[in-house]
Amino acid sequence: MIVAIIVIVIVVILVAWFVSIYNGIVRKDNRCDNAWQTIDAQLQRRNDLIPNLVETVKGYAAHESGTLSAVTQARAAVMSATTREEKMAASNVLSDTLKSLFAVSEAYPELKANANFQQLQSELSDTENKISYARMSFNDCVLEYNNAIETFPGNVVAGSKFQKRQGFEVQSEAARQAPQVKF
Repeated sequence: MIVAIIVIVIVVILVAWFVSIYNGIVRKDNRCDNAWQTIDAQLQRRNDLIPNLVETVKGYAAHESGTLSAVTQARAAVMSATTREEKMAASNVLSDTLKSLFAVSEAYPELKANANFQQLQSELSDTENKISYARMSFNDCVLEYNNAIETFPGNVVAGSKFQKRQGFEVQSEAARQAPQVKF
């Protein structure tokens, strides 16, 4: 009788332990999904701001059509991306083209002085900062989740049901280089 009680207690403890680990992995997985949705919302906000910015720049810098076209194409690529990986890559390209657009504005003092352009540039800069923060948060979630499913005992509980996730990575080698500052 005592042996049966001990076996039952051990089984109950093991089941509770398994459920606890499983629920922890599910929470981490859901947190990753939530972090991705935050990124997605900020990407949508940026995509909504870009047409207004492009129209404002067109009025002042009509002959910069190559840069404006690149921004428009990059925005379309983000909008049409279907997977997270495609959105990550397209978002990186869009960030690079926006940098080019802001560099073009340096050549047009009247554009830089335009209140609408300044407001849009400020909102885009704020949104880029939010995207950057959301990416860091997403990468933290992915790291925590991947650690949970790859280390023992989580790997036993996760089995093949939970797959490793991919975080954001720097796509451009130029972004990895330290800038040169000369006075």
